[in-house]
Amino acid sequence: MDLLHWEDGSRDPFQEFEALQNEINRLFDVTRVPDPRGIFEGPLSPAADLIETPSTFEVLCDLPGVEIGDIEISLAGNVLTIKGEKKRGSNPGDGHSYREEMRSGRFQKTLQLPLPVDGSKTDAALKEGVLQVVLPKQEEHKPRQISVKVK
Repeated sequence: MDLLHWEDGSRDPFQEFEALQNEINRLFDVTRVPDPRGIFEGPLSPAADLIETPSTFEVLCDLPGVEIGDIEISLAGNVLTIKGEKKRGSNPGDGHSYREEMRSGRFQKTLQLPLPVDGSKTDAALKEGVLQVVLPKQEEHKPRQISVKVK
């Protein structure tokens, strides 16, 4: 059995327990303000940006190394969920790995959109490791220009 020293870059197990304790405390804190982070999101949860334009919401999500077939996107009401799996790269030959910092495994990112969107016109594309999801706003929530008439 090999022993690993904490100084070699591997995660400190006590930090994992502390993170779990903080998450449990956050879950039962009734005075807290809503956290934009979802309850199912963990350390593997990808970073995401939510951008609003006059007619759409655009979500950009970092997914380097994730294949398009391993991504699942769902929309329920105004909640967008991105699920997937990042698979571990293969070890070259029978070589011994001295350091493994690249994370792999299943992930989930959940974003609550500020306004309802038209799910039938949603578009998604993966380019250079960035997932772009474009969600058009419902017509009644798009800004309208009102002209002023002289009487």
